[in-house]
Amino acid sequence: MSNELEYPQSLGYSSEHIWVKKEGDLLEMGITSFAQTQLGEVVYVEMPEAGDRFEAGDVFGSIESFKTVSELYMPVSGTIDQVNQDLEDQPSLVNSHPYAEGWILRVKDADADELDKLLDAHAYKAGLAG
Repeated sequence: MSNELEYPQSLGYSSEHIWVKKEGDLLEMGITSFAQTQLGEVVYVEMPEAGDRFEAGDVFGSIESFKTVSELYMPVSGTIDQVNQDLEDQPSLVNSHPYAEGWILRVKDADADELDKLLDAHAYKAGLAG
């Protein structure tokens, strides 16, 4: 795990610490480096079922660490296409690889207008500082 918090420029970010990456017709999502650092070691990730639909701002699951349980908020409206089954056996992937193997879900039919409202890396970092 890197000591320096990373925020890839190619991703969009929500103020609730969810990153979003466009992958073809799907959006891949997970928690940011900042969020996983604040949580500490993740021991469980509660995820929705494929086919579930959520609106932006809805709680879609939760993430549990030794410190706390935090709700996860949908950054854009869409339908769950896939969840990361690897997190069932290895929830710590969220800590070790938050922007790669630690992704949480993939969404289809996302609202393009809501995507445009996500923060870029600079704005997300600025929000953390202030």
